[in-house]
Amino acid sequence: MTIHHARPDALDRAANLAEGGAVFDLRALRPEFLNGAEDCRMAVLTPDNDLGLSPSLRAALARRVALTAENDRLLADYPAPEDQALAALSHGERPEDRRLAAMADHADMIAANPGASSRESLEALLEAGMTVPQVIALSELLAFVCFQIRVAHGLLLLEQSA
Repeated sequence: MTIHHARPDALDRAANLAEGGAVFDLRALRPEFLNGAEDCRMAVLTPDNDLGLSPSLRAALARRVALTAENDRLLADYPAPEDQALAALSHGERPEDRRLAAMADHADMIAANPGASSRESLEALLEAGMTVPQVIALSELLAFVCFQIRVAHGLLLLEQSA
């Protein structure tokens, strides 16, 4: 019995899964995972209420974290924004804007060493002008991209051994 899911999602693309391949088809056995991962991706990138963190800013921060994976397929789902400051942020540059710089520093820390997060690191975001709901939204975004990196890497390893 062959099982297929409708079309490749962001995780399939990031892991370079062959449509109709063994790992691609195995993912279809867990539709709640397929749908949940994509729903979560959309919720952190383009929520109904962005809380003042625009979809362009969110995409720039997601791309910044995705850079650490050295996965061009993953980066393809996070194109650089057209806005020059956000494009620079998305390419790993340090912004001059205090608020953007605080978000960049936090994103870099979470990408490199999430265990280093502390009360002080969260307070730095608040001191830079973010609200508590924005800090939570940023945390959700960063957690999702880190999750995506790890799952895509695991799927890629499975695909290579299939």
